[in-house]
Amino acid sequence: MRPKTLALACTLFFISVPAFAQSTSPVATSTPELAPLTLQEALARAAQANPALRSKQAELAAAEGFNSDARSLLFNNPQLAFDKTRRLVPQTGMATERRNEWTGGVSQTFETGGQGGYRRETASSALEALRYEIVDAQRQIRSEIATRFYRVLALQQRVELESQALKLFDDAAAAVQKRRVAGEDTKLDANVALVEAERARNQLALAREQLNEERNLTPAPMGFALNDLLGSLDSQPRLLALSAREKSANARYRLERASVSPDVTVGLNVGREGPSVARERLTTISVSIPLPIFKRNATGIGQASTAATQAQIDREAAQRDTRANVLSLWTRLTSQEQRVRRLQDVVLPALTDNLSLSVKSRQAGQIGLLELIVVNRQALDARRDLIEALTEYHSTRATLELEAGWSKE
Repeated sequence: MRPKTLALACTLFFISVPAFAQSTSPVATSTPELAPLTLQEALARAAQANPALRSKQAELAAAEGFNSDARSLLFNNPQLAFDKTRRLVPQTGMATERRNEWTGGVSQTFETGGQGGYRRETASSALEALRYEIVDAQRQIRSEIATRFYRVLALQQRVELESQALKLFDDAAAAVQKRRVAGEDTKLDANVALVEAERARNQLALAREQLNEERNLTPAPMGFALNDLLGSLDSQPRLLALSAREKSANARYRLERASVSPDVTVGLNVGREGPSVARERLTTISVSIPLPIFKRNATGIGQASTAATQAQIDREAAQRDTRANVLSLWTRLTSQEQRVRRLQDVVLPALTDNLSLSVKSRQAGQIGLLELIVVNRQALDARRDLIEALTEYHSTRATLELEAGWSKE
């Protein structure tokens, strides 16, 4: 390959830099053709395999059962009792009399401290919190899928870039070797070209290995503004779950305090007693009230108070940290977008101009092959920097959407 031919190959390779910069815009990024799964199919598969989400979903049965019991008309079931007695009554000068007597009744325990309302609030809030936690787990899966998708997209573009770079430097190394044999280039030129070709081959192999590990899923991007994110914090599933947990803990604390109030048990009993010739019918109404003198549920109240305080601390800390994280991530995202724009609008066009000028200078004999390789290497590094910047941008955006609870729906 003559110097003019080599320069033409370099020019054709790097002339696509502006088009590449447009196609990898952080606002609209194309979907890789090799990904066969839709987003919904990918989410379904991820949900089936995610242990954290499956664990949360498994807890639903227990929470729904507790909620169902709490909503029953009476928390304590009525009790039925039946007694049958065979009595032998000795009689003077007569045979012993046998009497069959029986007693049956029903009793019901009533709560007097409003425990039923507190129990229902505890159960319903716990169930609500669990459902929000499931939504949050699903959103975390979606964020992970989005992050992996943009990594796959970047690796695809990196493989394409490294493939073209490998071909370029292989051709350059072969051309320099021929010129060295002909005495037109030095051994140093040949060694530099050979090293660049091997570096390109290693970069290509690494990119392909990473792509084979990450090739999976294709989510769709969503746009937002900072005010939208801050406004969506109130609907962030994780914060809603913590608020519901706090509400449930407070209701549980009130339930434990109300349990000090003694329950009243009312019973109604009927029976038949006495000799067969003078049978008596008995009807008895009983009322029993335990005296809360010694055991006053101090353990339950203390544990419930601690849980309620901890739930409040967790919610307040999460709200504070979430807002701070959203602001921090927004600042990082803005900086990364500016970095991408600079690479697209300033760096890559300047390197393209430098490449064109270096090719002309090479043809005119003003610079050598080593200088041309340096310019080519700068252009390659700039495109790699752009791919890395785009990957970081989309990863930060997915994390920001998750942290803020942002949802296009």
